[in-house]
Amino acid sequence: MADGSVFLRRELMIRFVRAFYRNTLETELDRIPIEMRPRQGGSSRCCIYRDRAVIKYRLMSLLGFSCEEERDEARTLADYYREAVTREKPVNIAEGLPLSVCEAGCSECPSAKVVITGNCRGCFSRPCMYNCPRGAISVVNQVSVIDYSKCINCGKCVAVCPFRAIVKTTVPCEEACPTGAIHKDSDGHTRICVEKCISCGNCFAKCPFSAILERSQLLDVLRSLQRKEKVVALIAPAAASQIHGSLEQLFTAVSRLGFADVLEVALGAEETTAHEAEEFREKMNNGAKLMTTSCCPAYVELVRKFLPDFMQFVSTTPSPMIFASELARKSLPGCKVVFIGPCVAKRMEAARKNIDFVLSFEELFAMFAGQGIDLMDCEPWPIARPAGLAARNFARSCGVTEAVLQELGGFKDGFKLDAKAINGIDKKTVAMLKLYAAGKLPANFLEVMSCPGGCVNGPCSLKK
Repeated sequence: MADGSVFLRRELMIRFVRAFYRNTLETELDRIPIEMRPRQGGSSRCCIYRDRAVIKYRLMSLLGFSCEEERDEARTLADYYREAVTREKPVNIAEGLPLSVCEAGCSECPSAKVVITGNCRGCFSRPCMYNCPRGAISVVNQVSVIDYSKCINCGKCVAVCPFRAIVKTTVPCEEACPTGAIHKDSDGHTRICVEKCISCGNCFAKCPFSAILERSQLLDVLRSLQRKEKVVALIAPAAASQIHGSLEQLFTAVSRLGFADVLEVALGAEETTAHEAEEFREKMNNGAKLMTTSCCPAYVELVRKFLPDFMQFVSTTPSPMIFASELARKSLPGCKVVFIGPCVAKRMEAARKNIDFVLSFEELFAMFAGQGIDLMDCEPWPIARPAGLAARNFARSCGVTEAVLQELGGFKDGFKLDAKAINGIDKKTVAMLKLYAAGKLPANFLEVMSCPGGCVNGPCSLKK
C-alpha cells in the first residue's frame, strides 16, 4: 500500500511530465516546490522550507542529477534543466550509483541500540540484568538502566523481559541493506558506499523519510520521444502484476506515448531460458557441482563485490533485458531501447550493457497521466508473438527455475536437477550463499532473486 512518500514521489513525476508536455518545464521547475508547499500550508517535516528543499532535490534527480553533485545551493533548477538538455546521453552510472541520499530529507536516525522504555517495572527477578553477558544492566531506583559503554546490542535482555519493556531500535535503511553499504560519515550524515552498494534498492524502499533518491532518465526519454527518434519500449515481465488492465492494453498505452514499437522482455526470457538450460546441462556434464541464475543484476553485483570466488558458479547467460534489446535492434535497426520495470539495479546493468534508457513503472505511469492516457480505455495491442507462460513468469520467485526445468524436460544425461531458491537478498541469505559455495548446502541449480517474491515486488513496483 502506498504511503505519503510514495504519493509525493508520484505527484512530482506527474507535475514534471505535464510541464514538459506543455513546454513550460524550464520556467515551472523552480515554482513547483513553492506551489506544493505554500507559506500558508502545512509541512511534512519541521517546516515548509525543509519540505521545499526535499522537493527541489527530488526534481534534480528527475533531471538526472545526484544530490551529491550540488556545488552551489543558489543554483536554480532551471539552470540544471538547461544543462540536462545539452547532454547527448544520460549520465553514465556504470561505475557509480543510481541512488543517492538527500541530506535535507534524511532524519539522520540515531544508531541502532537496545532501549529500556517507560514500561520497565524494575521487577524483583531482574532477568535483564542477570542474562546480560557484559553486565551492562543495573537497576537504579527500581528501573533498569543500560551502560552503553558495555552494551553489545546482543538483544538477550529484549528476549527475557517479561513486560516487553526493552526494545531494540533500528535504522530502517541500514537494517534493510544486505551489504552494509549504508553508513554515517564523521559528521553523522548518512552516506552510501559505492564500493559496497549493489543497487538492490532495499534502502530506497524502506526509508520512511523517502530520503533515498534515484537518478532518473525520465527527461532523456521524454526528449527522445519529442524529437521523434525511434525508441522501442521493453516491458518487463513484472508488468502484468502491476496493472488492472491487460498486457495488450498496456502495450497500446505505451505506443500512444510515441514509442516506435513495444516488446515484452519475456521474449528475451525465452532466450535466457534456452541458453541457461544448455549452459547448466554442459556444466553438469563437465563435473560442475553448482550453477546459479544470472537474471538479477543486484545478485550478480553482490557476487562480484563480496563473493568473487563464487562467480564461477554464476551463469554467464545474459539477462532477458539484454536478449530483448537485441531483438528490438534486429527488428528496428538504429533504434534506441528503454527498459521499463520495477528495478533499481537494472539502471546499473543497462549502463554497462549498452541499453539506452531505463524507466520505472512509476515513471511510465506518470507519462500516462501527463498525456491523459487511461489504460482501461485502450484497445488491446495485437501482439504478433506472445511470449510463453513460463517466460512471463520469470518475474516471480522460482519462475526462472520452473522455466529451466521445463526446458530441460526433466532428468537427462545422468544428472538430476536439484533446484533451490534464495527468495530475497539480506544478511542471512548472503551467509547462505557462502554455505552453498562451500558445498555445505545441497543444490546444483540455485535461483537467486534480490527482492522477496521476485521482481514483482521490486523497489519501484506500482503496488508499493
